[in-house]
Amino acid sequence: MDVALGAAVRIRRRTIGMSQEALAEQCGVSFQQIQKYENGANRISFSRLVQIARALRCRVVDLMDVLDTPGHESSGDMDLLGRMRTPGALELLAAFERLPPEARTSLVSFMRALTGVEAALRARQKEMA
Repeated sequence: MDVALGAAVRIRRRTIGMSQEALAEQCGVSFQQIQKYENGANRISFSRLVQIARALRCRVVDLMDVLDTPGHESSGDMDLLGRMRTPGALELLAAFERLPPEARTSLVSFMRALTGVEAALRARQKEMA
């Protein structure tokens, strides 16, 4: 749970473009402490979590949401959190959010074609039919 919560903090911090140093300063801790929270090496107390959420301009429940899912879904959340650590993933997501809906649809189709996912989806649909 500490790892999942730390990953949620990291994702939110990166999404809003905040450095570990800036978050640490707002919370009154060292950036090394923020690193430990984000890696799950140190447990985040509730009072510190409230400080972190305020600094990240979100609600505590937004950060804890990954912990509040049934077992099989939490592994999916952990997979998603792991994927968000891929270099460039957060930048791509931020750019994707700025696109108009039609461009998003086109981009997703393009990426599926580029990675071969589209063909795999069609093959799976044929198998199920």
